[in-house]
Amino acid sequence: MLEFSVIAQDGEARRGRLQLPRGIIETPVFMPVGTAGTVKAMDPEDLREIDARIILGNTFHLSLRPGMEVIEKHGGLHEFMGWDRPILTDSGGFQVWSFAKSRKVNRDGVTFRSPIDGASIFMGPEESMQVQRSLRSDIAMIFDECTSYPVSKQVAENSMRITSEWARRSKISYADGPGSLFGIVQGGMFEDLRQESLASIVEIGFEGYALGGLSVGEPKSEMQRVLSAIVSQMPAGKPRYLMGVGTPEDIVFGVAQGLDMFDCVLPTRNARNGWLFTSSGVVKIKNSRYRNDTRPIDENCECSCCTRFSRSYIRHLHENNEILGARLCTMHNLHYYAKLMAEIRVAIQSGRFDDFVKQFCEQKNLTGISASD
Repeated sequence: MLEFSVIAQDGEARRGRLQLPRGIIETPVFMPVGTAGTVKAMDPEDLREIDARIILGNTFHLSLRPGMEVIEKHGGLHEFMGWDRPILTDSGGFQVWSFAKSRKVNRDGVTFRSPIDGASIFMGPEESMQVQRSLRSDIAMIFDECTSYPVSKQVAENSMRITSEWARRSKISYADGPGSLFGIVQGGMFEDLRQESLASIVEIGFEGYALGGLSVGEPKSEMQRVLSAIVSQMPAGKPRYLMGVGTPEDIVFGVAQGLDMFDCVLPTRNARNGWLFTSSGVVKIKNSRYRNDTRPIDENCECSCCTRFSRSYIRHLHENNEILGARLCTMHNLHYYAKLMAEIRVAIQSGRFDDFVKQFCEQKNLTGISASD
């Protein structure tokens, strides 16, 4: 079902192509997050306008609302939300971490308190795989557990071993599923645990490999240390996915280590709060300095927001809590991310990724991102 090829490489940075039945995905790629079956504020046509090739849905939230009975009547998540390109679904494992105060974990799985009505809900590898079967996503993720930061090595090791056990059960349960199944490497901030987890997940065998349990409160330097230690050891012939990490700087650093796929709620969440990414830095559109600013958000951007509207108008929309403001800002931020990934792919293919990184850092007044780190 899945074919992946690396078609160019510059240092560790890879330019690849991921082929799925519903479409071809050029990598490195950023995947917009549609937790509840929608990328917030975006119509599927808006996503096609920025040429989004793949988006995310969330197993846990969709299983609660609207529930699998509703989605199955539509024939799957694609038909339910009117999206005909690939979808990757998270397994619900992230909620094991984010609902830490209202869940209990054992080797069978996780018992949650529903965020909707407080009801007790159980999810283990088998349940997660069954939901993802019903969603009929193109890429499904194993059920995993990640730790917070900081934790002791013993806690991280116990969690990592649970993830390995759940990975085996996930693969058995998802056998002959409608999509491809990716494994997830855990182990906290401990390099030896990450290496042990990777070896275990590779031994089980999956069609792609992800790094989970990062961007959970650790300093940026800690995340970068883990990535520098583990990414190059991931299978070279399979897609490599960094889960839930997604500032532009994080992405450029991740690509430099050899990662292919990224997702994060950051561009859409920030857009709704008036925090906009541009070629020269962040524009906080609610600032009074933009009240009379007739320039577009980014004069180097060709999105439908920047080609039609001024900073002054976008600020006016946000001041009045107009829905259009959220939509236009989300369109802009996702366009920025799509353009960033396209520029990265061109730079790798042309053998000038180092130059791209230097220019990127100069534009953002950054230090510390290096293609050779």
